[in-house]
Amino acid sequence: MIAQLDPLYIRTSPRKTLTRLLSYTLFEGRPLTTQGQWINPLVLALFSLQKRLPQLKKVHKPIFIIGNGRSGTTILGKILSIHKDVGFLNEPKALWHSIYPDEDLVGSYSRSSAQYRLTQDDASANVRKHAHQLFGAYLAAVASKRVVDKYPELIFRIPFVKALFPDAKFVLLIRNGWDTCQSIEGWSQIKGVQSPVENHDWWGADNRKWDLLWNQIISQDKDLTNILSERQNLENPIDMATLEWITTMREGLLCMQEYPDCLYTIRYEDLVSQPHDSLQQLLEFCELPADEQLFSYALQTLSPAKPRDKFEIHPLLQSIFLETMTALGY
Repeated sequence: MIAQLDPLYIRTSPRKTLTRLLSYTLFEGRPLTTQGQWINPLVLALFSLQKRLPQLKKVHKPIFIIGNGRSGTTILGKILSIHKDVGFLNEPKALWHSIYPDEDLVGSYSRSSAQYRLTQDDASANVRKHAHQLFGAYLAAVASKRVVDKYPELIFRIPFVKALFPDAKFVLLIRNGWDTCQSIEGWSQIKGVQSPVENHDWWGADNRKWDLLWNQIISQDKDLTNILSERQNLENPIDMATLEWITTMREGLLCMQEYPDCLYTIRYEDLVSQPHDSLQQLLEFCELPADEQLFSYALQTLSPAKPRDKFEIHPLLQSIFLETMTALGY
């Protein structure tokens, strides 16, 4: 579906349909595993121009959806995009690449060095200026008061984002590991692209994202030192997905403790089983007024999915996987 649009979305809000198309075309960029990458130079040229212009609109309390991919972050962002005050960006990595070039984990826009973690030290005055210019230009283009940016990997960059936007709000979406990991594995099977030159899948260009995850996140986790000599035995799709989920959710648990005032945690399972109550509480946290179109769309879209069967976990990962599940309340 182009721009995550579906017939119900279009019927629910034709105006927001136009907003999503504008967001998709001019601000999000096209990653490696999608078609239409020819537009990326045009999008990046537009960003370059916007960085030379005065800031068009103030960026007030931006909302960032974070967590592990395949946890429901897209559908949550899509639902919030219905809100009358919101402009929604679905993983606008081209925009972030223009703000901070060394952030591209997948390799859609750059094959140079990249950092999984970014801190307040990476938020120079120039980077802050560019972030406000580009997000301000986006808000002006879509005539919205608030931006919702879904970019799961920002969970490792909260200090950086807070240095750019001190009033930012973060929504951490969690989903049980059995379902998330198998969804990641399935995604690569369906959308992965293999060619004689390079492989493109969940793990980026020729496993670029996996290499960065291993070298910068996994290898720095003191509770994973026992697996570091076993990397070759852990490079099958389900073990890789399990390690991403473990490290991301462990980061999420730390963030819950460190940022209680600006981070809200919501379970995917609660979102789909109790959509009205879950979204009402989320809107209150985000300081967004209730929106009946949003509730209507959510209630017609969300429904509990049948849980996936458990899979065989590598013995080296089993204990920490189950500990993480327990810590998250599963």
